[in-house]
Amino acid sequence: MRTTIYDVALHAGVSISTVSLALNSPNRVKPATLQRILAAADELQYVPKAEAVVRARRGVRRIGVMAPFTSYPSFSRRLNGVIKALRDDAWEIVLYDQESAAFTLPSLASIPLTNKLDGLIVMALPIDDPSADRILRQKLATVLVEVQRPGFSSVTIDDAAGGRLAARLLLERGHTRFGFIGEQKETADVTLPAESRLEAYGQTLAAAGHPLSPDRVLAVPHAMQPAREAAHVLLGSPEPPTAIFTHDDVLAGGVLKAARERGLRVPQDLAVIGFDDAEIAEHLGLTTIRQPLEESGEIAAETLVKQLTIPDPTLRHVTLNLTLVERETA
Repeated sequence: MRTTIYDVALHAGVSISTVSLALNSPNRVKPATLQRILAAADELQYVPKAEAVVRARRGVRRIGVMAPFTSYPSFSRRLNGVIKALRDDAWEIVLYDQESAAFTLPSLASIPLTNKLDGLIVMALPIDDPSADRILRQKLATVLVEVQRPGFSSVTIDDAAGGRLAARLLLERGHTRFGFIGEQKETADVTLPAESRLEAYGQTLAAAGHPLSPDRVLAVPHAMQPAREAAHVLLGSPEPPTAIFTHDDVLAGGVLKAARERGLRVPQDLAVIGFDDAEIAEHLGLTTIRQPLEESGEIAAETLVKQLTIPDPTLRHVTLNLTLVERETA
């Protein structure tokens, strides 16, 4: 028999009205209660019947985009790519902001199960297994950006290639003492892009005879101030690094501030390389690894529209190229 809202309410130990509120306006339900209801819905494989009928009858021409917009400036440029791709086709775009990509959370809990979305783009956010199963069960067309998962189309970059680019440039500049500042993980079950960048960075340095010491690798919350403090730790050591590669341009900005406070010349005394080529990079004269931010959003949107308009579309996986942008800091 088909699972109903009554079954979900009974299984979660809440009222039918609370389940209805959770399905339609999840932000109005206490997080613990919402998770209990979603867990019950997932376990019972519940799909709202009314929404299934609506989705089968006609599209609502509405696409959701979920990303950590307020925490990472680069995502506004990815959103520009999405808007550009959809501008001429009268798609409505609904934004869902998430705090961080540094920890696993049931991020899709903020999207009502009964919300009328034709499709969804999820940018750089880890999706837990229940949420992924829920998307697939509801047949909600979804494209992932900077994340890969079986059953989903994706648009990614080669983070390891970025680490190699940074290491090779610094080696060419004659550096022998290196550091790395990355983003701090909140939970162990998340794999951040910084980890792939760091691994390739370290491997390339080791192959050249200059292994990266573990005490010169620091992880901090994603903000300039923690990066500045970490840079002071590295630069205050007995044999400080003469080159630091960071997870992204925001953290690189913190390193540059610490270098200025110590009276170090950049790049003569300290070379700094960031990642992304966000708007701040050009203003800082920052050498960085550029990833095609707008293009990733544009391709994600185009891929999603194809999934919505082509019968039985095949999954698409696109890996975009990175470019080394040399400016004043390295």
